[in-house]
Amino acid sequence: MTTPTGTTADTASVDAATLRGWVERQDDLLLIDVRAAGEFETSHIRGSYHVPLPLLKEHTPEFAARMDTHVVLICQSGVRAEQARQRLGTVGLDGAMVLSGGVPAYAAVGGDIVRGRSSWALERQVRMAAGSLVLAGMLAGRFISPNLRVIAGTIGAGLTYSAATNSCAMGRALSWMPWNRSVTEPTAREALDQLTDR
Repeated sequence: MTTPTGTTADTASVDAATLRGWVERQDDLLLIDVRAAGEFETSHIRGSYHVPLPLLKEHTPEFAARMDTHVVLICQSGVRAEQARQRLGTVGLDGAMVLSGGVPAYAAVGGDIVRGRSSWALERQVRMAAGSLVLAGMLAGRFISPNLRVIAGTIGAGLTYSAATNSCAMGRALSWMPWNRSVTEPTAREALDQLTDR
């Protein structure tokens, strides 16, 4: 396997076209999708294994022990995959790479995507919720009470904190909503077993 172009000291990444070539050549790859179960069910790269980021963070040493090949971490945009890469690095798995642009980028270059039931990606849900709350706060501040503009300010502060810490409390809260929980998240044992059985 060749080293991807665009790899930096801070982030080991691979572009979607390069990954597609590796997959088509059946290089020794382990594709790990760290998104929530609902997102994985909606669409994922054929042959990828589902290990949600919270599960990977909780059981990092166990997962790292089963990742003995070239590992590519996948999410919707690359943010959660980078968090997973950094976490795996803390237990000595330094060779993992992140798919730049996530599943949408892979689909855009004609990669083989498995499609299931359609639902909004968690990141899109966060944008809708944040935007709606800001709009509601501004309208309520204009037509009900100026004090209600604090809603928009609070959401803005939360988004700023989210960007600064590379975390998303709203995303975590939305991931627990019933429409995102219709698909069962795998247990640690189920996720570990799928890596053992491959």
